[in-house]
Amino acid sequence: MVQGKINEIRGWAAMEPGIKVEPWSYTPRPLGENDVEIKIEYSGICGSDLHTIKQEWNGTSYPAIVGHEIVGKVITKGENVAHLEEGDLVGVGAQVYGCLQGDCNACSRDLDPHCPKSVFTYNAKYPDGHQAHGGYAEAVRVNANYAFKIPAGIDPVYAPPLMCAGVTVFAPMLRKGVKKGDRVGIIGIGGLGHLAIQYARALGAEVVAFSHSPNKREECMKLGATTFVDVSNKDEVDAVRRSLNYLFITSNSHSNQYNDYITWMTFEGQIVLLSLPKGQMSFSPREFIISEVAITGSLIGG
Repeated sequence: MVQGKINEIRGWAAMEPGIKVEPWSYTPRPLGENDVEIKIEYSGICGSDLHTIKQEWNGTSYPAIVGHEIVGKVITKGENVAHLEEGDLVGVGAQVYGCLQGDCNACSRDLDPHCPKSVFTYNAKYPDGHQAHGGYAEAVRVNANYAFKIPAGIDPVYAPPLMCAGVTVFAPMLRKGVKKGDRVGIIGIGGLGHLAIQYARALGAEVVAFSHSPNKREECMKLGATTFVDVSNKDEVDAVRRSLNYLFITSNSHSNQYNDYITWMTFEGQIVLLSLPKGQMSFSPREFIISEVAITGSLIGG
């Protein structure tokens, strides 16, 4: 059995609910035959990290080292790992393990984030009971299937956000079939939204960016938006009603706003939730029958 090189991993952990982190170390789980050990060079900061350490989503197990936008170099690999070599620059996102079995209802459909045995990068436990810790640390051990080579053309400094924010918006665009000629709306021009604009444009779509912040107009147009809509401007909103094939929601919109979003969609349009707003959504069945609009969601890629 291959032994790991770093057997006490130092990092920055939250010890209790809040935003304070402090130095802490842990003994990682033994390196498995399908695992890699990664020396971390860069780690992004995701909104999920803050929700977790502040225990806003409940169930946080402390001490908790968060961070699931990881880029670093493979320093050790298990004996069964053939597609990666020591020295490879890789990225790790929000998941570090899935069963990947052909009889798994999720993994067999490339939906392994929904695998009943999946392990997220932090605040989760492996089947053997070991706690998973994330990227605010010097190293991490993960299943090699969840370590992805970073292309030479991408500066590793800018790669970490692609591992969470990037895949979170790109994966549903591929699954839903966004293509040239579609009209795609993006709500929330932040960490996810600014990448969503670029991906949708690269897929050939006409991109409509929606924001409460008029000062983002110029930047959205530079990123590839065809149209910018200030949602506080009724005339601008009215001009795009019944025109969108897809609407990707990356901000925590109020639950009562979704009724209005339906009116932005063309027939058979799809609204895709990528954020977790508080509260419940309430709709009349008539709205769906008349519009034939669907509301769906997407987790972390896959």
